[in-house]
Amino acid sequence: MRTMEVSFPGGKKVDAHIGNFTISTDQSVKAGGDASAPTPFNTFLASIATCAGIYALGFCQQREIDTVGMKITMSYNVNKETKLVDLVEIKLHTPEGFPAKYEKAIIKSMNMCAVKKHMERPPEFRTITNISHPE
Repeated sequence: MRTMEVSFPGGKKVDAHIGNFTISTDQSVKAGGDASAPTPFNTFLASIATCAGIYALGFCQQREIDTVGMKITMSYNVNKETKLVDLVEIKLHTPEGFPAKYEKAIIKSMNMCAVKKHMERPPEFRTITNISHPE
């Protein structure tokens, strides 16, 4: 199994260490944090949009399509009852001159995103402890 480590640098901050990288998170001031970094949930949402983005970028790079002016916006709806996201809309804004013949193909490419695929087929979650007891 692969492993990442999570540390608690103070306040409401929680950092994920993945290889040589650290992804910092914090809570909003309203939730007791300093708002010094995105919340863990916003980081999760960003992973969806950026994953679609890397597939769109790769699609364009393979075909030597200029990506200047290209961007993605992602909107999501939070269900009022469950408080869970029940709809995510990822919109690719193509630059002037983007070949119309590639519209369906680039969407298909973006839908190959690994984050999206994991949400469609979620893994099993296990939460365990490793509590050290003094002798």
